[in-house]
Amino acid sequence: MHIIVVGLSHKTAPVEIREKLAVPESRLREALSRLCAYPGVREGLLLSTCNRVEVYAVVDDLESGYGRVQEFLADTHLSLSSEHLTPHLYWHAGDRAIGHLFRVASSLDSMIIGESQILGQIKDAFEVALTHKASGLLLNKVVKKAISVAKRVRTETKIAETAVSVSYAAVELAKKIFSNLNEKTVLLIGAGEMAKLAARHLIANGVRQVRITTRNFQHGLELAQRFNGTAVPFDDYKAELAGADIVLVSTGASHYLVGADDVQRAMRQRMSRPMFLIDISVPRNIDPAVRPIDDAFLFDIDDLHMRVEQNREDRLREAAKAEQMVIEEVAILGQWLQSLEVTPTIVALRARTEDIKRREVDKIMARLGHLSMEDRAAVESMASAIINKVVHGTMVTLKAEATSAGGAAYVDAARRFFNLEEMPAGFSTGPTERPGAQEGGGASNGAGRLTDTSLIPQSTKDQGRRVS
Repeated sequence: MHIIVVGLSHKTAPVEIREKLAVPESRLREALSRLCAYPGVREGLLLSTCNRVEVYAVVDDLESGYGRVQEFLADTHLSLSSEHLTPHLYWHAGDRAIGHLFRVASSLDSMIIGESQILGQIKDAFEVALTHKASGLLLNKVVKKAISVAKRVRTETKIAETAVSVSYAAVELAKKIFSNLNEKTVLLIGAGEMAKLAARHLIANGVRQVRITTRNFQHGLELAQRFNGTAVPFDDYKAELAGADIVLVSTGASHYLVGADDVQRAMRQRMSRPMFLIDISVPRNIDPAVRPIDDAFLFDIDDLHMRVEQNREDRLREAAKAEQMVIEEVAILGQWLQSLEVTPTIVALRARTEDIKRREVDKIMARLGHLSMEDRAAVESMASAIINKVVHGTMVTLKAEATSAGGAAYVDAARRFFNLEEMPAGFSTGPTERPGAQEGGGASNGAGRLTDTSLIPQSTKDQGRRVS
């Protein structure tokens, strides 16, 4: 059997394609039932978010498995033909499928590296698969390991500790100035979207008092109700400066609303307690002349963007550490998967040799009917001893090499030498790309995404659904 993933994401498909494949929660049970009803699909998990739709499956055959899952995705939205779907899909198998899931769970494949939402979405998808018995031994192990890897990445790296949005960068800077945002007061001048989002982040981080002023007082009242704050008339905003620890300005005004004199006056009333001013407006609404004022800390939109870019670079450095963790964890899980290969092979080998022994002993006993019960037992014992000595070395080697890099090769050799090919071989960690993906009329890019229709699984073409 093989572990595979077939899907698309924000990296390979525009939103108009992703939204067509998205499966609402109310339809997940039906979708999983359809997926696992396809011949050769043993287990399945469906991850559907705004940025990706992916099917993780355990299949009997790699080629036909790819085809079945692609057919399932195309049937999810009948108006989306395989011809339109295929160019956006990526295929992974074995270690690469497992590594992909680990990277997704650790938010290394997210639009914003380090975001935390995707791990919760994977947990939800796994819970649905468990509830509807679509996930079994193999996917259970792989998904639980993915969750564990994601937690390790967050614990052992700083991938999620720095802000990569302008609104949250404002919160990060505020924490540097005040260290503790509890009981701080925010004055929101204007109702720009980024300023409102920054206000929400500030409240989530401990701010208790929010005062809001807009040119439209009714709008200010509505916003104040939403933030559990207080609306003040727009003409009074300068008088409110002295009581504000954090001032957020985001209006459409084409001139400065807050000047150096206004801040100087407020700072005298505040007895020089620090004030953090954030100007998200373009054109700017706070006079840059405020910057030299003692204990007044002014940041405009460019300052925040600079902070975000610096933080992105920090996250990328941490992501490199996380990538190495993923490689390590894939190898560890690969050892477990390889050990699954050995057990059915040893069982099959024991059954094969026992069958040979029984047939040969029965033949000789038929010719030596005069033997006593003691003699018959001696012949039986000798045959068993010969068989055990013949296969002992093979079994010891198989067990010893079960988790080695060449374990799969030993299993394959044993199955060939002892003619075990018709017996199930367990799970394959085997080709990590679709066979032939590097040959002839096409190529695979570094992410394993097929970029030429000549590489589409032949079995998919044979199912009456053109995919090229």
